[in-house]
Amino acid sequence: MFDRPSSGERAVLVFGGEAQEDAVKSELRELALSAGALPVAVLCSKRLHPDPRFFIGKGKVEELMALIQESAAELILFNNALSPSQERNLEKALNVRVLDRTGLILDIFAQRAQSYEGKLQVELAQLRHLSTRLVRGWTHLERQKGGIGLRGPGETQLETDKRLIGRRIAQIQKRLDKVDRQRGQGRRARRRSEISVVGLVGYTNAGKSTLINALTGAGVYAADQLFATLDPTFKRYALGSHQHVVLADTVGFVRDLPHELVAAFKSTLNETIEADLLLHIIDASDPEMLATIDEVERVIEDIGALEVPRIKVMNKIDRLEVPRPRIERDERGQVIEVWLSAETGQGLDQLNEALRELFGQTTVTRDLQLGPTDGPLRAMLFRVATILLDERDESGGWRMRVEGSPDRLRFLERRFGAADLSQWIGPDASVVP
Repeated sequence: MFDRPSSGERAVLVFGGEAQEDAVKSELRELALSAGALPVAVLCSKRLHPDPRFFIGKGKVEELMALIQESAAELILFNNALSPSQERNLEKALNVRVLDRTGLILDIFAQRAQSYEGKLQVELAQLRHLSTRLVRGWTHLERQKGGIGLRGPGETQLETDKRLIGRRIAQIQKRLDKVDRQRGQGRRARRRSEISVVGLVGYTNAGKSTLINALTGAGVYAADQLFATLDPTFKRYALGSHQHVVLADTVGFVRDLPHELVAAFKSTLNETIEADLLLHIIDASDPEMLATIDEVERVIEDIGALEVPRIKVMNKIDRLEVPRPRIERDERGQVIEVWLSAETGQGLDQLNEALRELFGQTTVTRDLQLGPTDGPLRAMLFRVATILLDERDESGGWRMRVEGSPDRLRFLERRFGAADLSQWIGPDASVVP
């Protein structure tokens, strides 16, 4: 079997199939650059049906061989999915490393994962991908031919590899299940505290990390490259006085996102399913904007998040000829789009306005008479409401006027086990409408 070199950055990009739009070619080039490769040549094959041995046909293999010699390439990157046998046949014929689109994306994810969970998720995806490529992977060893005395070490090694990979997959899955349970506890805690979750989804490099940095100052790594960040980020964002939401930044999507990644990142993508609202971040300057929107919608459907309410955030308007931040509404007056630039800050106020409207940022004002024993309630009011009046009375209690959101006040009702405000802590507590 061909020994894969430890290095190899000069790459030839290969596109097979009938549809070869400029956007597809550009995206593979960006993926290659993100992985650290340098594209030096391009080969296109327009076969209607893939060749079962080489995918691109014998004539194209010879053409590819000439390109390799001419450009001194050490790596072949296919935009298509290759079968294990096609990948090995190409490596044997070309004597260079061959990687298909799935393998390339997995390599990028392996480079970018920083957290414990992210590394586990990537390793799980890689092992699932590798497990499909073990068949005939040990052809340099003698194979079983049947019969006594004719069994070679190759089959034994193959079975050992399968068993080790299966065992490692089970170990990683067990650890990820534990992480998923911990995430579930966090989601339940947020629900108990009445904090809404807003999930950021979108095509990779649409500007999700830049937006969350602009809104919260989170300091998340952001760069003009595909899959710049993988690990989920959760940050509180203030909509207004005493009302916050949690922004959840998730992994970016891409065309033909490998199924192994969708399965491995299930615990991360669950944050999308459990969100109260999705912000679909879109690069408004992308000429292929409609195609990327469709891809994101497809992934949202795949992970079961179609029922989650969402609005579109048209980002990067600073790259348009006439950048105009605004809120777009449907015929019923509901917010459907917000146009902004996370890079320059244009339109961030409009996004805040839209979120305040969507989460019902209305306030109610209450006059309260608290007794001397209602100190815990008074302390809580200072945390979750705006205090308009706070003065001691003759009995040692407090007269207060508070302003806050109905949701936060209802939370206090549940916190202190009361059916309404007039039954809050202490026999002396009362509400004056």
